[in-house]
Amino acid sequence: MTLLGRLLGEVSLKLAFLAVNAPAAFGAYRRRSDISYGPDPRHQLDIYLPDQPAVRPTPLVVFWHGGRWSIGDKVEYRFVAAALAELGYATVLPNYRLYPQVKMPGLMEDAARAASWASAHAAEFGADAGRIYLMGHSAGAHIAALLALDGRYFGALRRPPPPIAGVIGLSGPYDFLPFREDDLRDIFGPPALYADSQPINFVSDDSPPMLIVHGDQDTMVAPHNSRNLAAVLRGRGVPVTLKMYPRLMHGDTIAALSLPARRRASTLADIAAFVNSPKGQAAFDAATEGMA
Repeated sequence: MTLLGRLLGEVSLKLAFLAVNAPAAFGAYRRRSDISYGPDPRHQLDIYLPDQPAVRPTPLVVFWHGGRWSIGDKVEYRFVAAALAELGYATVLPNYRLYPQVKMPGLMEDAARAASWASAHAAEFGADAGRIYLMGHSAGAHIAALLALDGRYFGALRRPPPPIAGVIGLSGPYDFLPFREDDLRDIFGPPALYADSQPINFVSDDSPPMLIVHGDQDTMVAPHNSRNLAAVLRGRGVPVTLKMYPRLMHGDTIAALSLPARRRASTLADIAAFVNSPKGQAAFDAATEGMA
């Protein structure tokens, strides 16, 4: 791609974020921004809470943004947190260090640190530390899934891991070997460590329930990533719901959380059904691929 093409792409992306975030700026929620959870300038998070304090502790969602592990910022995803707060959930949006500042395992170290902070402070903002959901889109979905499935990252903190009630992955890469791009080889290398980057390799009988959402026309992250992970989870008896949205592409699954695109897909309703059902899953048929 030419320099002009890249610049035009960046401008288009910024305009898209402006369009989806403008209505969210007036949402019915409370926001606390730029709270430090670690020593690096990127170790900051925002907390979004329902406008009205809940009678009982609310579910807690920790959401990681996408951006190929190398771009993105929490402020661009205000519309996501606003939608989740609308459902009555406390929502934490962390920033994390990006490539090339860090590679693996630094990306995951930041994720574990942010989720652990959210768990430790949940009671301070009316959330239930026993109902934590890890969520992300694209690279963020990869981070959420790998953090939930590979216990080494929480283990490295030398503190009890938070109880993960479920994982919500939107358009995520979970089974994406072989690497064909140089930046991915660098982020997840050396080659001896490539397998450690694949969430699908860490599924166990004790894995948490998952809601896996993907557009079946996604050309950026192939839909087989979600289908393959769902199949392995089912094979291990882990409750999982796979929602393949017909005719939708990579960004559509998350865009549907914004007010302008809310009718594009049933993302918000599927998240609500997953979180609100007993144990985050009972409302779903764990053996059936859902179609929106």
